Amino acid sequence: MINGSDARADSEDFQQAIQALFAVSFKAKFLAKKKLEKDYIVMPLEGLWWAEDMDDFANNKKENWKWTLMIMQPDFISRYFIEEAMQAAKAKENNPALAKLHLETYEEGPCAQIMHTGPYNEEHDNILKIHNLIKELGRTFDGQVQKHHEIYLSDFRKTAPEKLKTVIRQPYV
Repeated sequence: MINGSDARADSEDFQQAIQALFAVSFKAKFLAKKKLEKDYIVMPLEGLWWAEDMDDFANNKKENWKWTLMIMQPDFISRYFIEEAMQAAKAKENNPALAKLHLETYEEGPCAQIMHTGPYNEEHDNILKIHNLIKELGRTFDGQVQKHHEIYLSDFRKTAPEKLKTVIRQPYV
């Protein structure tokens, strides 16, 4: 995981965070293959999103958004593997975000989710659908506590925007 703020696509911190997560995740995969003889597919990038003022989130003021980006690791990938992968990545890359990575367990609890197909900036209608469903179920959420969660199933570097697939989740209480 790595935490940050300012979710504009051209934000250097945001881009470095993505690069650092994938660099360490792939290094851990190759270490597991070499040392444990276990191979696996690196999981997709995920993001938790919120804002101090949730109106900034609703009004798409991405410069005020806070985020946690993460890539899930298999259970057999230990802290040792992540630390070794981080050292290998630091030796090869000059990315300040590598120093901000941390390994943490994340448990979300109950949530509503929907599959969004299309550009990220067209998610709003689907987000409203899951928010309305949560209300219909008699449940609530606080966007700073139960953070908006997205799982990016497509590689945004190689996929046309209209074909991007994103799981949109909203935890609730």
